[in-house]
Amino acid sequence: MADQNILIFGAGKIGRSFIGQLFGKAGYEVVFVDMDQSLVDELNRRGSYPVVIKGPDKDDRQVIENIRAIHALEQNGVVEAISDAGIVAISVGKNALPAVASVVGAGLIKREHDHPGKVLDIILAENMRSADLFFEEKLMETLPGSYPLKERIGLVETSIGKMVPIMTTEDLEEDPLQVFAESYNSLILDRKGFIGEIPKIEGLALKDNIKAWVDRKAFIHNLGHASASYCGNYLLPGARYMYEVLADNRVFEFTRQVMKEAAELLMSVYPHEFTVKGLTHHINDLLSRFQNRSLGDTIYRVGSDLTRKLGPDDRFMATIKLAIEKEVAYGMILEAMAMGFMFKAKDENEQMFPGDVEFHNRVSDNLDLVLEQICGLDAALDEKLIFQLKKQIDKFSHNNE
Repeated sequence: MADQNILIFGAGKIGRSFIGQLFGKAGYEVVFVDMDQSLVDELNRRGSYPVVIKGPDKDDRQVIENIRAIHALEQNGVVEAISDAGIVAISVGKNALPAVASVVGAGLIKREHDHPGKVLDIILAENMRSADLFFEEKLMETLPGSYPLKERIGLVETSIGKMVPIMTTEDLEEDPLQVFAESYNSLILDRKGFIGEIPKIEGLALKDNIKAWVDRKAFIHNLGHASASYCGNYLLPGARYMYEVLADNRVFEFTRQVMKEAAELLMSVYPHEFTVKGLTHHINDLLSRFQNRSLGDTIYRVGSDLTRKLGPDDRFMATIKLAIEKEVAYGMILEAMAMGFMFKAKDENEQMFPGDVEFHNRVSDNLDLVLEQICGLDAALDEKLIFQLKKQIDKFSHNNE
């Protein structure tokens, strides 16, 4: 059994440019599991892939070697790989986690048979609150009641802060395996989630209170990024790139104020974890990274998928609801969310995100129903918040006319 290998579910941008890159550079064999047959075939043919680091001044091309891949539907191969894995990482998105849990459960049963008592840590690279509890629940549905889950498996939550842009058709035609990313390479992990030996790898940032760091990602990074996109699209509807809109002082200052308001909330929730100085540095660093011209990040990528991003558990509503609970200010965050209702950015083919077209159609038909069904607001319990949000939406709608 080779401990110096990592099995990664999801050979997408984060899987390759972040998890695979960190462990590959540290000398691990990297084994991907993915649904894309052509991607799997090409990874196996070449045994390596390039990561292009888009720096402010120049690009840095790194080749990650000692790679192989398994198609996700090749269950026997995946189960065997889980049985022999040194460590596992999952980067597939919340909706795919139940399916992954099913095959992981089968692999854990084989692992216990082949290597009795051998523990396994599973890194959940999913950027979701309580990812460990969610995945544990899904695993328990697939494992027999006698399986000693708590004794064998460490579920390690993460906060994924690396930004990866949409790649053009030309980029992918040049090399279907290359992936673009920024130079930021710090993987925040839950120290307490590990049950086995923690890998000694450059770039791992271990935290004792992972909940605070997951919230920092959602409430400052995700919230700030989307706010810049929505404000930029509203004030500069012809702009395409994030660096373009953030060059406008109105957009930059608005985004900074939104992030500062969220930082105040974080400090009220986690007074022993964060400081004004630390969060101010984080905000300034993010604003600088958001403006990385070489990354080529688009307003469309950052702001699209309104149904998810304006949903009840995402960056805006989750932050606002917590701010109300903690009795701290949320006016700027609410304003940014209202700008999201105006968001109609288009991709390189001049097409809106299909779900956003549907979102705007629903808003036109019945805004109150959208606030209830998409944003998760209750007409009675959230009467004051609904009034505030509708007032802001109405203001921006009239300004747009």
